[in-house]
Amino acid sequence: MKVLRHIGYLTLLLASASTAFAQRTVRYDLSITDTVVNYTGKPRKAIAINGQLPAPALHFTEGDTAEIHVHNHMHHETSIHWHGLLLPNEQDGVPYLTTAPILPMSTHIYRFPIRQSGTYWYHSHTMLQEQVGMYGAFIIHKRGEQTANEEVMLLSDWSDENPHQIERSLHRATDWYGIQKRATQNYGEGLLSGHFGTKLANEWKRMHAMDVSDVYYERFLVNGRTAQQAKYRKGDKVRVRIINGSSSTYFWLTYAGGPITVVASDGADVEPVTVDRLIIGVSETYDVEVSVPADGTAYELVATSEDRMGQASLWLGDGVKQLKQPLGRLDYFEGMKMMNGMMTVGGNMKDMGMNMSLQQMDMNAVMYPEGTQPLTLNYAMLRSPSPTTLPNKPFRTLHFELTGNMNRYVWTMDNKTVSESDKILIRKGENIRIVLTNNSMMRHPMHLHGHFFRVVNGQGDHAPLKNVLDIMPMETDTLELHADEAYGDWFFHCHILYHMMSGMGRIFSYEDSPPNPQIPNPERALRIVYADDRRFYLGAEISIESNASDGDVALENTRWAWQTDWHLGPNNRRGYEVDTRFGRYIDRNQFLIAFAGWEWRYREGGHADHNWFGQVNTKDDRDAFHIGVQYTLPWFIVADLRVNHNGYVRLQIQRDDIPVTARLRLRGMYNSDREYTVGAKYILTKYLALSSHYDSDMGWGGGLTFMY
Repeated sequence: MKVLRHIGYLTLLLASASTAFAQRTVRYDLSITDTVVNYTGKPRKAIAINGQLPAPALHFTEGDTAEIHVHNHMHHETSIHWHGLLLPNEQDGVPYLTTAPILPMSTHIYRFPIRQSGTYWYHSHTMLQEQVGMYGAFIIHKRGEQTANEEVMLLSDWSDENPHQIERSLHRATDWYGIQKRATQNYGEGLLSGHFGTKLANEWKRMHAMDVSDVYYERFLVNGRTAQQAKYRKGDKVRVRIINGSSSTYFWLTYAGGPITVVASDGADVEPVTVDRLIIGVSETYDVEVSVPADGTAYELVATSEDRMGQASLWLGDGVKQLKQPLGRLDYFEGMKMMNGMMTVGGNMKDMGMNMSLQQMDMNAVMYPEGTQPLTLNYAMLRSPSPTTLPNKPFRTLHFELTGNMNRYVWTMDNKTVSESDKILIRKGENIRIVLTNNSMMRHPMHLHGHFFRVVNGQGDHAPLKNVLDIMPMETDTLELHADEAYGDWFFHCHILYHMMSGMGRIFSYEDSPPNPQIPNPERALRIVYADDRRFYLGAEISIESNASDGDVALENTRWAWQTDWHLGPNNRRGYEVDTRFGRYIDRNQFLIAFAGWEWRYREGGHADHNWFGQVNTKDDRDAFHIGVQYTLPWFIVADLRVNHNGYVRLQIQRDDIPVTARLRLRGMYNSDREYTVGAKYILTKYLALSSHYDSDMGWGGGLTFMY
């Protein structure tokens, strides 16, 4: 039976083994409530389970039957997904896809056999609840396993900002988080550091400032705290079950007491491999063993965020604290230079002719200040202690390209979101090979629900089993699985929460699945699932200055956009201009949008001249329907070409938000009506800036700009 614990595809045999072993039903009651937490002096709403942040750890033994009563005391829906567990489809916990949502003021009962052992976790799969505390450890012990000298290290990221505002801001292409991280890579910084040309090349290729993570977090937590201590003595060997329960943060793991021995990944055992450090992707788990070298000392096992903006620590031992040398700040301009060489002006990644896979070539290493690189774990080092070969059957191969648009924060597979794709039909009993190529500049931890897959990593019959694989930029990795579940829809998605919510995923669906009793109206339920990546996000920038009020408001989703701009003078002589339009992005990289709309203009005392095209200029008196296109040129110059129902043509070029320093931004506009604008703003907060501008029609002015 030991071998079977390492083979994810033998469902029927595992189920029969579980039935034979089953000796007890283990019941937990989880009460979910809204709460308020205050880590940094800013109270914020969160979700607690049994009054705890994070949720309590659940412990089982292989062969148990889990019975978990979830009591939702909130006034909104919730859900719980059992990450990495092999269970009946209707127990998987994805609301409206596999399991009924847990309605307000109701109780939902999960019941399933425990068919495996290892380190797993659970979390909400409803909107952004995972970001606000709804997650916990799920530990399954082997039968007869000794649990002495064992710790759980549940890592997470914490923001004082409402996660819905985080998500909206990401779709608005804000760089406020870069300001907070001191990582804007502005022109002034480039000039002082000798990287002015690097910055020019970066914007020529229409790429914003580089970062290895999207969000600024005020705190990183281990088991809900910034630090935790466990007392051990000299010579003690400690097994640490490390779970990355963060929403979007990768963590570097290093230990002040010596090397780290990895013994399991995603719940499945691996042959021990000793390294100096490892990076744990979002939603991955690793079991590691470390030793306590001496008495009188507490040694730091530290998890440092990949952007190196913070850390959380587990101290092992008792006494004087032995710190691990902190990781230095990233050299972002070196990363930008590398990125420039990898991208085309068209916004696509070049074929670099490199055989990259399995984290073996870390493209971010150019940014590390460590000098000599320590021995770092990669997937090629992982080897299962037991054979993991699949049944001797042909493979059906599926190719997926991981794609995205950082400027508009749209994340896709093969340039399609979940809602834009059909379900992928699979047949029970078939072998499936999945080839994943990452054609984006971000890492993507891809997670498959309800199944383990073999990672094709050169270990032959002993390829490791995992349920999450981190795909680095430019990598191509191959997974193999046997379709061993009986029925149902199973989600396959990027586990960075904001990537998943924007649409990066697919649904694998077993053919001839019976109706799911938890989903009585599957057509309506699927529309709700698809609604996640179809949502519209509101953004605005409104200035109130002494010469006029300028503003723009946009309501946009993955493909569609409604935008309204205005310039309102204080009197009829300065007049007003209002332009509203509705359009669709029509190219892969979303540089091009076609639109239709209406424009109203009036200015008293205007004089008739001619525009660039020899037409009588109507810039001071216009009321017209128009159609046109906007295209983002290199250096983020937006060209707007339109014609109205009177045949009047206008061409305009504009560049906003030129980063002179971290907070000082310039803008400019010129058009074929011979109008022009230059302006500047100094960012004070995420939502407020000092601003000034000159407009050819309205003159100089200064005041405030409100940003949303």
